[in-house]
Amino acid sequence: MEPLADRVRVLLIEDELKIAEFVIAGLSKANFEVKHCDDGESGLRAFEAASYDIVVLDVMLPKLNGLEVLQKIRQANTDVGVLMLSAKSELVDRLNGFELGADDYLPKPFYVEELVARIKALLHRKHPESVSQIVCKDLVLNLADRTAHWGDVSAVLSQREFSLLGYLMRSPGHIYSRQQILKYVWGLDFDPETNVVDVCVGRIKRKLVRSHGKKESPIESVRGVGYRLRTEALQ
Repeated sequence: MEPLADRVRVLLIEDELKIAEFVIAGLSKANFEVKHCDDGESGLRAFEAASYDIVVLDVMLPKLNGLEVLQKIRQANTDVGVLMLSAKSELVDRLNGFELGADDYLPKPFYVEELVARIKALLHRKHPESVSQIVCKDLVLNLADRTAHWGDVSAVLSQREFSLLGYLMRSPGHIYSRQQILKYVWGLDFDPETNVVDVCVGRIKRKLVRSHGKKESPIESVRGVGYRLRTEALQ
């Protein structure tokens, strides 16, 4: 089943050829249409000359760096999704990109499957009608009827369970803190006395394990930190 109603147009601005090649291959396999530029100036010209759904933008670029390109994109178009790529993974660098208008940030090195998942999540946030599924290997979240499909079986999720699982599926392998989950799913600031996140995760785990018949849930609890989607548990 194709998760996107139409082919998504992605502008990739990346000067490292090997990275660009494997990103293009992965995005093309996901049925995205990709335009590649290898420096900031040509990337900005390409953005100004055509319409794109997503811009995947490296920070360290020749001629015009990624943050400068991002500023000019935001001056011209505030709606397009911009996902930054960078080998610089310090918090201050990520915050700088977000302050300038980036929608998401993926540090290098990365798996192309995670990039695809983040692009789909970004598309859903900006254009909910354009995406019908979130897919992480054999775990599929159907946005129309709030069902989680794991292998050959499915489980119906509540709205909170659906939102929480979808949040984890945005970045497989990434550890989300309870505070982040509480803010995203319930819209609440962190309350150290509440266990609603743990209770909700427990319900999702039971539904997936009961439905799939596996001993291990794809959701892992990271002691003292939060939760992540275990990519190794997926096929």
